[in-house]
Amino acid sequence: MKIKIEKVDREKMQSQGVLAWPIWECQNSEFEWHYDQEESCYILEGEITVKTADGEVSIGPGDYVVFPRGLDCIWTVSKPVRKHYNFK
Repeated sequence: MKIKIEKVDREKMQSQGVLAWPIWECQNSEFEWHYDQEESCYILEGEITVKTADGEVSIGPGDYVVFPRGLDCIWTVSKPVRKHYNFK
C-alpha cells in the first residue's frame, strides 16, 4: 500500500474544499497507526516521517497526502504538525 504525496495548487484545494476540513494538531511524538478509512490531508505545518512495510516517506508543509485504507504505519513527528484532514 502506497502513500500518495503531491503538491497541489490553490484551485484543486478549493475544488475539494480542503480549507474547510477540520484541523488536527500533534506535538513531537512517535506512534503506531492503522487507517480503517482512506484519509486525505493537507499539511500546514510540521515535519513527519511515516514508516510502512514499503519503506519511509517524509512529509512536510504544502504536501497533500492520501493514506490508503488498511495501511499500518508508524508516525514520527519531528516538528509539531498542523493539518487539514478528511476521511472517506
